[in-house]
Amino acid sequence: MKITAVKTYICHAYRTNWVFVKIFTDVDGLHGVGEATLEYKEHTVARACHELESLLIGKDPHRIEEFWHSAYRDAYWRGGAVLMSAISAIEMALWDIKGKDLGVPVYQLLGGKVRDSIACYANGWFAPANTPDEFAEKARQAVSQGFSALKWDPFGSAYLQIDRKQLNDALECIGAVSEAIKDKADIIIEAHGRFDIPTAVRIGQALGDFDILWYEEPIPPQNLEGLAEVKRRVPVPVSAGERLYNRWEFRSLFDLKAADFIQPDVSHAGGIMEIKKIAAMAEAYHIPICPHNPSGPVANAATLQLAGNLPNFYLLETMSSDVPWRSEISTEEVRFEKGKMFISDKPGLGIDINEEAIKKHPYQPKELRHYKGTLTDIRPLDASSYFKQ
Repeated sequence: MKITAVKTYICHAYRTNWVFVKIFTDVDGLHGVGEATLEYKEHTVARACHELESLLIGKDPHRIEEFWHSAYRDAYWRGGAVLMSAISAIEMALWDIKGKDLGVPVYQLLGGKVRDSIACYANGWFAPANTPDEFAEKARQAVSQGFSALKWDPFGSAYLQIDRKQLNDALECIGAVSEAIKDKADIIIEAHGRFDIPTAVRIGQALGDFDILWYEEPIPPQNLEGLAEVKRRVPVPVSAGERLYNRWEFRSLFDLKAADFIQPDVSHAGGIMEIKKIAAMAEAYHIPICPHNPSGPVANAATLQLAGNLPNFYLLETMSSDVPWRSEISTEEVRFEKGKMFISDKPGLGIDINEEAIKKHPYQPKELRHYKGTLTDIRPLDASSYFKQ
């Protein structure tokens, strides 16, 4: 079997644009799909996927480890979001081909299942809330769907520092949500890497008044030593890792004891096997893995395969709703019951994309919302569930 072509597709998804890759083979009907969604660099990462074609065309798609090693070794400027996202998407698609060719789901190729389903926490549940009362009502609705935890960023447009009113507003919002879902679900506080060290510590100490599950990315991701300092000085668990791009970067995080939970993203950290390797490193430190998973249907399918296989997989990040055309642009079938997603038993990743439907939702430029005070503008008014109950 040989690889014959690599194609990429960009699909508007309101908050961002999904980036998909499809790898074709000379076996009729056998292809694989991956996802490289990289917010605000969609065209760049799609181009990076095509720049890797020389390592793929005419090659055996089953030789996944060889492709990964060559793609990483031969990039003189190694690592980074663009290269690693392109490698991730292609690696994902190669696993999809391998699973389909052998007639088994990807988790089977990784060593088999350790569970049939995984508990989920919700992101995006809050849209378009702005006041504490609105957040509280949205929280009650999300918990009624069965989610075991809710995550959001309550810090408005703050950057590096936060003034007293902004902090009090954030704490009021956290208090309203905490009271609304008391004894029913956990809360997770997202900071999007926005604060300097003293501000992150000040906020983390204030969060000690709430029984939060974790405090996510309190400072910018490049400073792991600073993250370790924040972790030592706050009374709440800390999570990080969505903007770390391979096992070597995670090694530094582990050595520094900088996080209680790790959150690599299958579309950015090197793909399925790289996350399995990172998870094995985390397991040696007794650290749970809760992958970053706010993107599209193919990334979700790949993350679920990992959820089925990894012993230290703890919680799955889940978008509680999405654009209504999510069900049109792929064959995704997400079974969601009592707050858990079930792992697909279909061959490969268990999903395909619909090229014609994607064409109906072409790329639209988007900008980062985090410092504009529009964080809750994450879903359109006609957003809908994509779960099968």
